[in-house]
Amino acid sequence: MSDFFVKLTELWTDSGIYAFFTAEPLKLVMIAIACLLLFLGIVKKYEPLLLVGIAFGMLLSNLPNSNVYTPSLWSQAEINYATVLQQGGLIDILYIGVKTGIYPCLIFMGVGAMTDFGPLIASPRSFLLGGAAQIGIYLAFFGAILLGFNGNQAASIGIIGGADGPTAIWLTKSLAPELLGPIAIAAYSYMALIPVIQPPLMKLLITQQEGMIEMPQTRNVSKAEKVIFPIAITIITSLLLPSVAPLLGCLMFGNLLKECGVTGRLSDTAQNALMNIITIMLGISVGATATAEVFLDWGTLGIIVLGLCAFVLSTVGGLLLGKLMCWITKGKVNPLIGAAGVSAVPMAARVVHNEGIRRNPNNYLLMHAMGPNVAGVIGSAVAAGFLMAIFG
Repeated sequence: MSDFFVKLTELWTDSGIYAFFTAEPLKLVMIAIACLLLFLGIVKKYEPLLLVGIAFGMLLSNLPNSNVYTPSLWSQAEINYATVLQQGGLIDILYIGVKTGIYPCLIFMGVGAMTDFGPLIASPRSFLLGGAAQIGIYLAFFGAILLGFNGNQAASIGIIGGADGPTAIWLTKSLAPELLGPIAIAAYSYMALIPVIQPPLMKLLITQQEGMIEMPQTRNVSKAEKVIFPIAITIITSLLLPSVAPLLGCLMFGNLLKECGVTGRLSDTAQNALMNIITIMLGISVGATATAEVFLDWGTLGIIVLGLCAFVLSTVGGLLLGKLMCWITKGKVNPLIGAAGVSAVPMAARVVHNEGIRRNPNNYLLMHAMGPNVAGVIGSAVAAGFLMAIFG
């Protein structure tokens, strides 16, 4: 009978409930945060394809004694992947794809296969709007430096301003892996909140008359242009900034599969099966890094605030350049399209289109906004490559 009671005692002391109230009470807070994120993803439908996975990964890793994720395996300067495979839990194994940069690049391949670069090719000035909308990255970087973050951490925080989750993960996993959870959650949260954050900025900076400007239909882009574009962009950007080749190269390869006309099955796989599988693995493994020790820290609050500032400043940068273009062209450019320069495709373009219709029911800005929108994808990737070259 005594052995039976000993076993019961061991069962109790090994339980998560016992751990909650003795050694790890803060994990209850993290579980509550994970449930809140699940609510936002499922009920409010805020970027659900990734937010649900991130939240569930956070939930799993903060359940005491679950052993699905082991932070100590990833805290070493040199990661021993053989040890990870032998001693790691389920999410440790999945996290290898994040740490090696495989998941973000494959996500970009799927994004490229789903993206039409035609509006950007038809209106090359969209590159300027996409570039202007990355200003928040650099301003937030300097803000983070002033708040005491080191260069690597500041670069990772600044990239949130690009409104591009995979890019933020790709950069952070190398420069500041200890901040990966908070930065990923901030990046995807602000992407999901674009319909909430951007319209007030448009109302503040763009007059009613400017927002009513109707833009003519863009020219038709030939198939040859669409095939040459991803090849040319890959060559040019990789020669200028070799560190961006993995990320931008996968984006352009996915687009080439879509546009070349002879790889339909591969394009379909990149857009659907591959994209869905990697999204699951990326979300749950990134979410698991948001442990109580990392997330419940004043630095995390600073990351969230700086990330919001970066995103707001990026939107403002695009809108201000849009106003300048409107003035230079004597009213031929609707400055609202500058807000689409952040790289949240196609949500930012839809927000611009809806705001244009609100001001003028005959205003059809979607295709005009898609130019800066896809330029923003390229711009954020280039910004990440630039920061990687400096701090990596």
